[in-house]
Amino acid sequence: MALEQKLSLKLAQKLVMTPSLQQAIKLLQMTRMELDTLLTQEIVENPVLEEGTEGQEEETPLQDLKEERPEPANGELDHEKSMENIDLDAYFGDSWEGTGHTSMMEDRDDPPFENILSREPDLYDHLLWQLHMAEIPPRLREIGELVIGNLDPDGYLVATPEEIRAMGDGEGLEYTLDEVEEALRIIRHFDPPGVACTDLPESLLCQMDLREVPHDALARRMVVEAWDLFLRRQFPAVAKKLGVELAELEEAVELVRGLEIHPGRKFNTDRPHYIEPDVFVRRIGDEYVIQLNDDGLPRLRISRSYRRMLQGLRGDGMQAEAQNFIKDKIRSAVWLIKSLDQRQRTIYKVAASIVRQQRDFLDQGIDHLRPMVLRDVAEDIGMHESTVSRVVSNKYMHTHRGVFPMKFFFHSGIDREYGENISSLSVKRKIEQLVQSEDPKRPLSDSDLMRILNREGIQIARRTVAKYRDELSIPSSTDRKQVF
Repeated sequence: MALEQKLSLKLAQKLVMTPSLQQAIKLLQMTRMELDTLLTQEIVENPVLEEGTEGQEEETPLQDLKEERPEPANGELDHEKSMENIDLDAYFGDSWEGTGHTSMMEDRDDPPFENILSREPDLYDHLLWQLHMAEIPPRLREIGELVIGNLDPDGYLVATPEEIRAMGDGEGLEYTLDEVEEALRIIRHFDPPGVACTDLPESLLCQMDLREVPHDALARRMVVEAWDLFLRRQFPAVAKKLGVELAELEEAVELVRGLEIHPGRKFNTDRPHYIEPDVFVRRIGDEYVIQLNDDGLPRLRISRSYRRMLQGLRGDGMQAEAQNFIKDKIRSAVWLIKSLDQRQRTIYKVAASIVRQQRDFLDQGIDHLRPMVLRDVAEDIGMHESTVSRVVSNKYMHTHRGVFPMKFFFHSGIDREYGENISSLSVKRKIEQLVQSEDPKRPLSDSDLMRILNREGIQIARRTVAKYRDELSIPSSTDRKQVF
């Protein structure tokens, strides 16, 4: 077939993501913190944008203020002239002297507040402080620093003694295994107990050493000789292997349970994450009022100065490059302000639809939470499911029943023999209540929970019960059973 060149016309429709549409989609799925950071950056980069407040008035020139200043009437006292005739140092001198308090005008030598701020010491700082306070040779102190640097946040050693010795070889220092073992022995006697061990059994034995538990104690034997059986809670098999009665194991088991399995837990420096809701749902009478939370977000507006500047440049017909620059910045600012307004409107529509469809939950509690998927809200407000998904992502709603992620209200339903479908969250709550009220010595298995729920008309399979139990972090019936 011969190759030839030709022109042809083709008519087609396709979706084009304009910059404004891309920006609106990007803003829609942002959290409050991300949005605040973006707006602050836009204010810095775009000179046309400025932060304003509601009811802000134009500044009055200083000359006008001086001209409008009223003159004192006849017989009235001019306070400024009278203050000039008062010797303030002499007036306050007697009260500032001899009172025992530092004068407000006195220069202090206190350190700045930046130097006072500190963070809580973590496990590394705490162990390093004890190492430097210990009276040990400098060589052992260097090895101890290597050991402390190879501990995980729980306090367990992640490097072998051979690897620690090899670290010294890389720096030109020739450590011996005996020196490494001696440094490990020193650090294992530091606070917290059980630190710098390679695994959990070794940490438990180290804690027993610090508690001066006898070497022939039943708790030690249980950790050393029957650790696998102890982990599987097979206490009759543990008692048989140790050659003791089952009742004699109770004290040893309680002793091991009282030990710390994460020695470095109390030095965890993770700070709590506080949630700031995006939507407030307030109950006023029999109605629910939705209020968007825009506290802390800058209120953007286009600068009047740049608008007047653009009008002046247009009138003079000069500096076309400057005009184009200002036009581009104004166009970008208008897009951003419109995208923010569209974001707020979309969030409000989704929140209003959630409140309408979950009215029973707000009135009566979680037992009346109805199943709902993204399609239900999308059809209610006339938007696509992907838009609703972006809205509810990483956003929270504050109600009189607590603060919930907006995704909390979307979940599947389970069939019932009568009435409407029941929410999966309601089923999880029932499972949790059944487990809390069970006999500890005869806990309910997954099959027992399935049969109880089936008698209540909830059609659920055993594997679904096991799945919900795992999501609730509830152990199996074998692990929940109390032997003693």
